[in-house]
Amino acid sequence: MSQVRQAPEKGVSDLVAKLAVDVSAELLELSLTHRSFAYENGGIAHNERLEFLGDSILGQAVTVMLYTENPTLSEGELAKRRASLVSSVALAEVARSIGLGRFIRLGRGEELTGGRDKSSILADTVEAVIGATFLSAGGEAATALVLRLLAPLLADPDRFGASMDPKTSLQELSARLGRGLPRYFVTDTGPDHSKRFSAAVSLGLEPAIAEGEGTSKKHAEMAAARAAWALLAAHGQ
Repeated sequence: MSQVRQAPEKGVSDLVAKLAVDVSAELLELSLTHRSFAYENGGIAHNERLEFLGDSILGQAVTVMLYTENPTLSEGELAKRRASLVSSVALAEVARSIGLGRFIRLGRGEELTGGRDKSSILADTVEAVIGATFLSAGGEAATALVLRLLAPLLADPDRFGASMDPKTSLQELSARLGRGLPRYFVTDTGPDHSKRFSAAVSLGLEPAIAEGEGTSKKHAEMAAARAAWALLAAHGQ
């Protein structure tokens, strides 16, 4: 029987170097352990508690940064920018930029279905790594990590345009290009208390051109819209 490829221990040092923080090996391993791996290995600990912690730290760090650096923005605009930066799409971008996917410990099913590049798994793991950093090195180090990881997104001139209202932006761009109105197709998986939603978006009568995931139908549709908008903007068609 074939073996599931796991995050290579030799090479995790590359990840630590990219993070540029002093994270304990034990907590880093835990932050990289997806629940699918834990389930297949006797119910060992996984990263969801660290994800919960990291989500809070991420939100606070981004909120303080936006409030401090944008004294003229309204509460509504600040909230939109925060939502853009802490979205699963944005965090998945961060994860891909540092090659995080290859270090995640996944179960066989997730491995075989492309779990290493699933936005939801990548985003959750980023939050878990932030949580592990907080426990290992403290609040200042965790905040510094958040701001360092998000720096490329903050430097993106389009980040606070289409990303803040992706469905409207996609509809407007599609209309300009004569591609028709976006249509969304949403499915969900998992138990009622922990559903994950997947959305596909098509333009007019065309096949779906992009997909997105999220913890709600709305978030999944927004993720799909962002991906479709980026595709259209990049190709101009």
